[in-house]
Amino acid sequence: MNRINFSYIAISGIIFLVLSFLVFFLPIKKKQKRILANFFSIATVLLFVYFIITLWINLERPPLRTLGETRLWYAVFLPIIGLITFYRWKYFWFLAYSNLMTVLFIYINLRHPEVYNKTLMPALQSPWFVPHVIVYILSYAILGVSWIVSITGLLKAYSNLSGFAKIISVILSPLYFLIHLFSEDDDESSEKILKMADNIVFIGFAFLTLGLLFGALWAKEAWGHYWTWDPKETWALLTFLVYLIYIHIRSYHKEKTKLHLWILSISFVFLLAAWFGVNYMPSAKNSVHTYSQQD
Repeated sequence: MNRINFSYIAISGIIFLVLSFLVFFLPIKKKQKRILANFFSIATVLLFVYFIITLWINLERPPLRTLGETRLWYAVFLPIIGLITFYRWKYFWFLAYSNLMTVLFIYINLRHPEVYNKTLMPALQSPWFVPHVIVYILSYAILGVSWIVSITGLLKAYSNLSGFAKIISVILSPLYFLIHLFSEDDDESSEKILKMADNIVFIGFAFLTLGLLFGALWAKEAWGHYWTWDPKETWALLTFLVYLIYIHIRSYHKEKTKLHLWILSISFVFLLAAWFGVNYMPSAKNSVHTYSQQD
């Protein structure tokens, strides 16, 4: 849309987020580094909130229809989650990683510009559309954060091993680098990291549950049935179940730290499949969620 030049917004956001990362290397006090990093992160959030509101007004519909539009919301939610996590647990590496992941989403949208269309198919013209999609995007962002935490725990748990663990460390070297560069507590145990993951998972799971419920109510209104075993619905349910399995195993077998970390890490694969992976499956051709495949 010509009235809203996304490239200017995107480049400004990337600059802010990169600056929030680079301030760590400045020869100033830690408190000052934190203030500057938070300032640039908050500036990015406000910038994209402004863009989304302006886009919503111009499109005369919520910008939640395509994958590209949902990535805009990730550009808002990820820095917010990073800031909240930083204030709660003082993990500066986590804020840095959340911001760099936001840069990735913005860059993808820059490389694949959206053709903003005002058209909204009848099924999307429902009061359940906005709450359903927003709580799902928020839950995916939060649970994506829990994956980062779980990978951190695995790296800590297998730090003294070789072979397969060493290969995994090389693959995840960017995250490993950030953890050691920004961590203020090198003695954090996997159990301590897992407790942090628990709090994140509980919040994300709550939003995931709301997303399922809102989706069922929306389906009843749009297609006359609460559940149709549509591919998107099925993978959303599988994602819900794997995180529920994690919560149950975590509650009843608290001593199996490594098992918890592996389950939490693998659960993220189901989340990715539910978010956009299912769009590339043959069964998606007959899905009632085909509107979400536009990118």
